[in-house]
Amino acid sequence: MYLIRRTYTVKPGEARKAATLIDLIGKKYLEAGTRSASRVYFNSGTTPGEHNKVVMEWTDETLRTPYRSDRPKVEGVEELAAQLRDVAVESEIEFWELMTDEKHI
Repeated sequence: MYLIRRTYTVKPGEARKAATLIDLIGKKYLEAGTRSASRVYFNSGTTPGEHNKVVMEWTDETLRTPYRSDRPKVEGVEELAAQLRDVAVESEIEFWELMTDEKHI
């Protein structure tokens, strides 16, 4: 089991808008059955920490390339992603293997 975390740096003042778009994208993937439920969190300057950051994380049983031929197209994601590109400056992705009982030594 893996945790995938994608962190976006967004333009000043756009964290809440970006978080909304990212949350809607995650819900579209969930509704299509192509991804587990995601969690989105952000900092627009109202809490301590790095401002203008939005994070989305979800879990998956395997790590698979997004360029695979059997990846289904999810309706509505392209339009949301286009809006996100207007407010995002950059993004990075992390992959973490989650500890499970089966992996105990």
